[in-house]
Amino acid sequence: MEFIKKDNSFTISSNGVAIIDHQESCPFIYAGIGKESVKQHLGDFDIEDKIIEKVALKNVEFNGDLVTFSNCDYKVTLQMKVEGNRISLDNIEADERINRMFFMLKSNKEERFFGCGEQFSYLNLKGRNFPIWTSEPGVGRDRTSLITFQADQMGIGGGDYYNTNFPQPTFISDQKYIFHMDTSYYSDFDFSEDEAVQVSVWGKPHSIFIESGTSFLNIMDIVTEHFGTQPMLPDWLLDGVTIGMQGGTDTVYEKVKQAKEYGINVNAVWCQDWVGKKITSFGKRLFWKWEKSDETYPELEKLIKDLRKDNIHFLAYINPYLLEGTDMFNYALEHEYFIKNSEGEAYIADFGEFFCGTIDFTNPDAMEWYKKIIRTNMIDLGISGWMADFGEYIPVDAVFYNGKTGSEMHNQYPALWAKCNYEAVEESGKLGEVVYFMRSGGVGNAKHCTLMWAGDQSVDFTIHDGLASTIPAAISLGLLGNGLTHVDIGGYTSLFGNVRTEELMLRYLEYSVFTPYMRTHEGNRPDENFQYDQSEECLKQFAAFSKLRKELLPYIRHVVEENATKGIGAMRPLFMHYDEEACLDIAYQYLFGRDLLVAPVYKDNVTEWEVYLPEDEWVHLFSKQTYRGGTVNVPAELGNIPVFYRKNSSFSSLFDSIVK
Repeated sequence: MEFIKKDNSFTISSNGVAIIDHQESCPFIYAGIGKESVKQHLGDFDIEDKIIEKVALKNVEFNGDLVTFSNCDYKVTLQMKVEGNRISLDNIEADERINRMFFMLKSNKEERFFGCGEQFSYLNLKGRNFPIWTSEPGVGRDRTSLITFQADQMGIGGGDYYNTNFPQPTFISDQKYIFHMDTSYYSDFDFSEDEAVQVSVWGKPHSIFIESGTSFLNIMDIVTEHFGTQPMLPDWLLDGVTIGMQGGTDTVYEKVKQAKEYGINVNAVWCQDWVGKKITSFGKRLFWKWEKSDETYPELEKLIKDLRKDNIHFLAYINPYLLEGTDMFNYALEHEYFIKNSEGEAYIADFGEFFCGTIDFTNPDAMEWYKKIIRTNMIDLGISGWMADFGEYIPVDAVFYNGKTGSEMHNQYPALWAKCNYEAVEESGKLGEVVYFMRSGGVGNAKHCTLMWAGDQSVDFTIHDGLASTIPAAISLGLLGNGLTHVDIGGYTSLFGNVRTEELMLRYLEYSVFTPYMRTHEGNRPDENFQYDQSEECLKQFAAFSKLRKELLPYIRHVVEENATKGIGAMRPLFMHYDEEACLDIAYQYLFGRDLLVAPVYKDNVTEWEVYLPEDEWVHLFSKQTYRGGTVNVPAELGNIPVFYRKNSSFSSLFDSIVK
C-alpha cells in the first residue's frame, strides 16, 4: 500500500493502482441523513431508502493517525493506519444525526469484483449494486419471468438477482485487494459506475480494512486470517450419498433396503420430519418442536442403531424458532428467551399459516438452553447431523436482550445461530464427527459453520434460480472463507406447476459428485415431483455415481482437508490458479480442488457442452482424451458430465484408473 498526502487531499494505492483518491471535487466520504422503509413478508423484504441529505466531506485534516473529514456542520473522525499492505479505518465517529455514510473508491471500466457473500446470479459484481441484507432469495429471482411475477403476487417472494441468504460486506478486486466493512447494519455495495465504487451503510461501521495481495491465493491467506475457515468434514459424510426421505420408521427401512439392492452407497438418511409434520398451502412443513416424534418415528433409537450397523448415519432438522403452543414454546416464553417487540413482549411472528417465537441468542441463558436441546434431544440420541435451517427472518423493529434492535441484529443473527450449533457440537466432543448444514450466513459463519448448502432452488434449469445458480454461489462463498457447501440434489421449490423432471435430478446427481457433499431432497411438494427412486434408470445412475464418488474419495478428502488447513475453497474459480484474462469471466465452471475442472450441464435437452480450459494439459476424466487449453466442445449426454483432470496432478494415477 502506498499512502500519499497533500494539502486537503490524499491517495492510497495498491500495487500501483489508486483505490482511494480524496480530492475536494471527489471526496472519499459523504455523510447524510436518510429514512428507510422496510416491508416484510415472512423472509422476504421490500426495502426503500429516501436520502434526505447527502453532504460531501471535502475537507480533510490529519493529526497523526487521527483524520477528520468535514464540510458545513457535518464531521466524521476516524483513525487511519497504513501498515505494509493494509489500510485500516477504526474508531469511526460521527454526529448523532448522521445515519448514512458513503465511502467512495476508485475503479475502472474493466475491473472485476467478486464476493459480497453468496451470489447466485453473477460472479463478477461489476455493473450492478448489491444490498447486504440476509433474506429469502426468492422464487425465480428474475423480474422478467412469469414465476417471479406469480411469487410476487403471493407476497413479495419473487426476489431479484441480489437477494441471498448469505450476504457479506466484503469484496475482492481483480486488482488483487480485499475490502471489508465491519458492520451488521444494512449496507449497499454499488459497482454500477465505470470509474467508482460506492459503499453505503445505514449507520456507523465499526471499522473498514483494505489489504492488497500478490495473487488470489495470497488473498485467500488474508481471508483465512481475518474470517477463519470451516473445520474438516468427517470421512463418513464424504463417502457416498445421503438420501433425504420422509414418512417414518418403516419408510426408512424400505428405502434403505431398496438402495442397497441397487448398489447405492448410502452414507446417511436425512429425515427432516423426525419431529412430525404440518401441511400448509406451500406444501409439507415440519412440526417445530425439537424432540423426536414417537408417532412418526416409533423406536427411533433402534432405527438409528440398526442403520449404524450398516455404516449409515441418521440426520435430522432444527431451526431457531419454536411453534406456538408447544411445551418448548411455553418454557421459552416463560423464561423470556424470545426476541421482543417494542412493547417488551415476545415477538410472535407468522411463518406461513403458523406462529412461532424466535430464540434470542444474545441472551446467554437462552443460548445455553438451546444448546442443551441440541445436545440432549439430538446428539445424545445418536443423530449425526442436521439441517440448521433459516435465520433470515429477523424483523427490523425487534428488540434483543443486548439492547440492540432488529435493524442492527438482522445480518448478525445467522452467525449467532451458527455459533449456537457449533458450541453444542464442540461441547459434546463431537466436532469433526457431527455435521450441521446452513443456508443463512454472514460474518462469523466461516469458523462456526461446518457446512453450507445453497438453499431452495426452483426445480428447473433457469439461470437465476435453477441448477446454474448454485455454481457462482459456491465459488463466491469459497472466496470469503466458506469453502464447504453443497446443493439439494434435484432442487427444492415447486410452485405454480413447476415440477422436477428425471433429467433435472440426474444433472444434479452428476454435478454433486464433484462437491463436498451429496444429499437429495424430496422438495416442498414431494408427491408432485420426480424422486430418485421413481425409475429404475435413476436408481442405477445413483448407484453408478455413488461408486464414482467412492473411487474419488482420496482426492475428495484431500480437497476438503485443504480447505480446513489453508482456507482454499473446495469449489474454486478458474482464476484462483490460472492467471488468464478469460478465467476472470467464467462463472459456471469451477476447479474442484487444484486438479479437477468441472463444467456442470445446467440446460435441458443437451448432448454436447462448450468448456473453456485454461492453458495446461487436461485429460477428460471419462474418455481420457487430452486437451491443451482454449474452448472445446465435448459430449455431454446424461451421465457424462464434462470433467477434466490435470495430467501432471499428483493424483493422476487415481484419475487414470476411473473407468465409466
